[in-house]
Amino acid sequence: MSEITAERPAHFAKRWATLKRTIYFLFPAIFLLSHALAQVPVLIADDASNHIFTFNQLDILEDPSGNLNIGQILTKTYQEKFVPNSNRIPKNVNTKSVYWYRFRIGHNASSSKRWILEFFDQSIADLQLFVPDGFNSYEVNNFGTNYGFGKRVYEHKNFTYDLNNKSDKLLTYYIRLKSPNPVSAIVVLRDLRWFLGYALSEYFIFGLFYGMILVFCLYNLLMYFAIKGKQYLFYVLYNLSIGLYEMCNDGIAFQYLWPSYPQLNSYGFGIALFLSSIFGILFTVNFLYLKFKAPKFYKAMLLMVVLRSIFFIACFFDTTLFDLKVIEFFPLLLVFAAAIYVYRKGYKPAGFLVLGYGFLVAGFTIKILLQLQWIPYGVLNYYSLSMCFLVEMVVVSFAIGNSIRSLRKKKNRAQKRIIQQLQINEQLNQQLNAELTELVEQRTVEIRAKAAIIEKQNLDISIMNSMLKKDNKELNLNIERVTKARMTSKIVDFEEFSRVYPDKEHCLKYLSDLKWNKGYACKKCTNTHYLSGQTLYGRRCTKCGYDESVIANTVFQNSRIPINKALYMLFLVYNSKGTISSYKLSQILTIRQSTCWTYNSKMQKLYHERKDELLKAGEEGWSKMALGNPF
Repeated sequence: MSEITAERPAHFAKRWATLKRTIYFLFPAIFLLSHALAQVPVLIADDASNHIFTFNQLDILEDPSGNLNIGQILTKTYQEKFVPNSNRIPKNVNTKSVYWYRFRIGHNASSSKRWILEFFDQSIADLQLFVPDGFNSYEVNNFGTNYGFGKRVYEHKNFTYDLNNKSDKLLTYYIRLKSPNPVSAIVVLRDLRWFLGYALSEYFIFGLFYGMILVFCLYNLLMYFAIKGKQYLFYVLYNLSIGLYEMCNDGIAFQYLWPSYPQLNSYGFGIALFLSSIFGILFTVNFLYLKFKAPKFYKAMLLMVVLRSIFFIACFFDTTLFDLKVIEFFPLLLVFAAAIYVYRKGYKPAGFLVLGYGFLVAGFTIKILLQLQWIPYGVLNYYSLSMCFLVEMVVVSFAIGNSIRSLRKKKNRAQKRIIQQLQINEQLNQQLNAELTELVEQRTVEIRAKAAIIEKQNLDISIMNSMLKKDNKELNLNIERVTKARMTSKIVDFEEFSRVYPDKEHCLKYLSDLKWNKGYACKKCTNTHYLSGQTLYGRRCTKCGYDESVIANTVFQNSRIPINKALYMLFLVYNSKGTISSYKLSQILTIRQSTCWTYNSKMQKLYHERKDELLKAGEEGWSKMALGNPF
């Protein structure tokens, strides 16, 4: 027992020494940790003209009810609820809550500079700055897009406050922020002179940016007046919509377009984005000729226009839907995919659209990642979409220029072919005239040589004339009989008919000359200029691209028998006045009687319906029947 009691003091002494070493080690760590978590004030100094409040320089308190006032915030209960900011730039994650921010500024009365507070996110709806007077009372200052622009001290897109720096006190400031859209609480302490220089530079850059947009609009407007292509007008409206969106995003629209109507700030973004989506889709549809080159994408575009319009109308019933700017990513992906598809099909101008829309996709992706706070906030990231818009305008302008150059090359090639053909025709005319002159001279010599003989034969001719008169009477009677017999003939041999129309090409050539003998006019847009179509002797409109075959809108449309036999069948029906039988046609054309019956019945019906018109037309009745309505 005595041995145990003797060992206890030594054991407790050893444990006490270990505890003292632990306390000596933890005390500095606890001290440093408490200072690290405490709010760090920003000190005014002349050597730093610009400072952004970030991380532990801001404390945050979320008020879900939105009912707290500055008096309650100053109580100990709510002062202890403030938490240090853990992000570089804090945001109102819950747009239905009110957010309070607390920061401290160490004033410096000896500073030779004039200082201001600037709130960088110009889209904040309602911001209240509570400024201490140094005697436990606060002055409230209201900022935000809910207030008229004319109430601002400085006519600048951002919210600014002149800081009173006449003391050396360390003062605590409070911000009450309420906005229905996600915004960033970017608080900046700036020297007024530095702010003015920065503002002038920023507005100069804005001038260049919006000036370039206007230049692109003017360029494409001139293209529209010169070529009358709808795609150029749509692109002008698209660029203007993008310009309006950027003005709303920068706060320039509130400053210059509707400074006395702050309620329009709730709709500006949404209207601009809606118009940019609609006009961007319409431009893509017309520029890439999607109706003909990619019909499925064309239908998808029309569906996207309808869905986007429905969503736009819904936004007026719930204006918070305007903040879902990510919805514009889906129309962009659709036009991007359409441009890739058409480019892979061989339409080269679409390559520029692929590049331009690719930049926009990248810009939207960066913007979405920035909104999700997956990438850090920065000037390049913030203005990435604006820069991508500018690059896209430049690239698409190249696409428009390339498209025009392509059309000009086709036109020049067509003109060269016409000139070459005219030169060949001129050479043939000269050669023919020379041959005719030579033949005339030879004939003249022969006539002169025979003149003497003819004079000797005049006597005989006078005698023969009396005999010829009698023969002429008989000949006239014979000619009249032959003519009547030919007119009443019902059947013409197919071999004889084939000498005039031996193959498909000659038949289509005949129909082409017959169909467009008075000139070409597009069935869709009445344009009178055309290129060669995809089918033989077909014609394609240079304006809308409509391709019309030679048999379209004629009696031979949808015909499944050879065109020369169909043409001959029509000839037989017409000359037989619609009385020839399908059995006879089957024997002549070597086609099944059922097929001949189908076509014969339709042709006879057409003949009888238009019989009076065809008989009055005389020789043109055949052509009028050939150009009848399709079966």
